[in-house]
Amino acid sequence: MKLAAAAALAATAAFLAGAAALYTHDKPRAALESIYARDSGFAQVLGLRLHVRDTGARDAPAIVLLHGFGSSLQTWNDWQPVLARTNRVISLDLPGFGLTGADPSGDYTDARALAVLCALMDQLGIQRAAFIGNSLGGKLAWLMAAEHPGRVTRLVLISPDGFASPGFEYNKTPDVPLAMRLLPFVLPGFMLRPSLAAAFANPAKLTPALYTRYRDMMLAPGVRAAIVARLGQVMLRPPEPILRRITAPTLLLWGERDAMIPFSNAADYAGLIHHARLAALPGLGHVPQEEAPEISLAPVLAFLAQ
Repeated sequence: MKLAAAAALAATAAFLAGAAALYTHDKPRAALESIYARDSGFAQVLGLRLHVRDTGARDAPAIVLLHGFGSSLQTWNDWQPVLARTNRVISLDLPGFGLTGADPSGDYTDARALAVLCALMDQLGIQRAAFIGNSLGGKLAWLMAAEHPGRVTRLVLISPDGFASPGFEYNKTPDVPLAMRLLPFVLPGFMLRPSLAAAFANPAKLTPALYTRYRDMMLAPGVRAAIVARLGQVMLRPPEPILRRITAPTLLLWGERDAMIPFSNAADYAGLIHHARLAALPGLGHVPQEEAPEISLAPVLAFLAQ
């Protein structure tokens, strides 16, 4: 019995030591802001301290850029300066991500996100804007166009989310896997790096600097807990009737080698959104604005100029 008890105690101690070794602290907010908020600022909107980058002439046509799940406004680092030559361009860290961090309300529903976007536009004096969104941001962009058509002039959807997929059914909140529920406590590189690399058709495009930035944004205070909370609140609605209501001119931009939301989904959107056009991007993945900024931006500039 003594040997068994000693063995159990040793196993417990080893487990606790391993858990302690894997535990990953959040990074100090001040340190992150000194690096990632040099050309941006913060706005108080509906109880949130939103991280916002506002560039270009204030009286120019407005564009709002919405990033994807687990990302931040830095995903537009290469696009925003070019777009700002002829537009007022707003990018932001969506609630629960980046330097915006956790939403004090604890509400990560699509309805809450749309309310925040409308309130931000009001605060900035923007009545109408073109919306460009990637992945989760693409879903929020097309929801804005359907729910608030008077506020959306044009729509660019980059591999947008919104259709059911394994683990995400319609009208049902998903079961959050144990591995995800542990996210607020650990962030091992052997798990994070492959998940980020999957967003690129060429994994070598995930440079050390880019990996560090993504990891830093995941380690911003409260972000990992917010991600878990968001996952538990996902409630997909059948998108077909919503997409059919969109009247804004729409460009679908899709990497043909997207391993996260397959290129074949583009046909579903093109068949439901009136007069939507598709720009396929051969050899690119889920985040073409980062993988090949100049190539992916070209069709967007042509679309916005029409």
